[in-house]
Amino acid sequence: MSEASGKLRLGALVALVVGSMIGGGIFSLPQNMAASADVGAVLIGWAITAVGMLTLAFVFQTLANRKPDLDGGVYAYAKAGFGDYMGFSSAWGYWISAWLGNVGYFVLLFSTLGYFFPIFGEGNTPAAVIGASVLLWAVHFLVLRGIKEAAFINLVTTVAKVVPLALFVLIALFAFKLEIFTADIWGTMNPDLGSVMNQVRNMMLVTVWVFIGIEGASIFSARAEKRSDVGKATVIGFITVLLFLVLVNVLSLGIMTQPELAKLQNPSMAAVLEHVVGHWGAVLISVGLIISLLGALLSWVLLCAEIMFAAAKDHTMPEFLRRENANHVPANALWLTNAMVQVFLVITLFSASTYLSLIYLATSMILVPYLWSAAYAVLLAVRSETYENALAERKKDLIIGGIALIYAIWLLYAGGVKYLLLSALLYAPGAILFAKAKREVGQPIFTNVEKLIFAAVVVGALVAAYGLYDGFLTL
Repeated sequence: MSEASGKLRLGALVALVVGSMIGGGIFSLPQNMAASADVGAVLIGWAITAVGMLTLAFVFQTLANRKPDLDGGVYAYAKAGFGDYMGFSSAWGYWISAWLGNVGYFVLLFSTLGYFFPIFGEGNTPAAVIGASVLLWAVHFLVLRGIKEAAFINLVTTVAKVVPLALFVLIALFAFKLEIFTADIWGTMNPDLGSVMNQVRNMMLVTVWVFIGIEGASIFSARAEKRSDVGKATVIGFITVLLFLVLVNVLSLGIMTQPELAKLQNPSMAAVLEHVVGHWGAVLISVGLIISLLGALLSWVLLCAEIMFAAAKDHTMPEFLRRENANHVPANALWLTNAMVQVFLVITLFSASTYLSLIYLATSMILVPYLWSAAYAVLLAVRSETYENALAERKKDLIIGGIALIYAIWLLYAGGVKYLLLSALLYAPGAILFAKAKREVGQPIFTNVEKLIFAAVVVGALVAAYGLYDGFLTL
């Protein structure tokens, strides 16, 4: 902070960006990537992700600057550009992605504890689900009382994230063996991986998951000492996180082979470090991750509720989600959010859902908000809206927005039909809340175009429901 102005300087902005993007995903990255791809495909996938996510970061920054009045979150861009139902769907999808991510965090947390206490297994045993449920409602009632993260908790969780990562990278650099890294670059010795293109496709949802939060960088604009620093902080923060992710992923492939990594229990980074230095390495990573996840859960539980609360304030969601308790906490939104987390924790018990399958589903839900945000940036540039007498800037933003849009479409393709159908199953019930919000303001529920879109969502949801019943789709 600048003492003179109380505003955030570049260093503080970079720290905020990095802190919001590094979560629990990086600690499981070695296994998550190896489950889908070998060295060559991993490198290609990261190259695509670097370009795609950087353009997406620029899109969010451009929209924040050019449409400062749209402060309701990423769903506001979809609503402004493509109508109320698209705006609602983006808010709904973003919310589901956020609480599904929380379910994934609970599974990862108890999978990590399973390293010390085998009764928790991979985080989806009865003991793990009971433990996660107790922790969920403990956090819920803490938040209801208005208790938020103090500065020292933020500091502890940040250190818990960065120190183990830095030590891992340093140790892995010395342990890296080129002969292991190059043994089967294209994964030809493992026919289950498929072609290089299939490997790249299959790893893409993991790369998106570890970057979720990149859209949050633009929210710090108003706090910046210099507005120009926000763009710099976004790029510096993105590159910093990208380097950590790539180094953790690539160096692991030079320590253990792809088949060995694919079989590891998460958090797989702990097992990789244990392979190099022994038991203390696994303890270091596990303890760091547990502290990090405990700190993150409090803020993410509140964030999930805030998403619904913000959408309800501009009538995108029903009025009952606007209710705050005496401590100014959006209580109804919080109850709805954590009830859904509880339901899916129970589902993990019966469907044996792992951390990886949960993050795939969470990531697929956030693709719609990302897609419409990129499309809105392109729409502004095509219409020359806010670009009066700025032809060069308009062309630049059109190219950047176009690349981000192509990347978002590619992600939908990379996710595959399975996650598209499962997403439809989660999107369809949202129409109940959309209809309620519309009736409260005395408006027709759907336009003619929106009726067609909703019909397509319902068809997808019905196919997904039958698929889960018949067994050709699994969670």
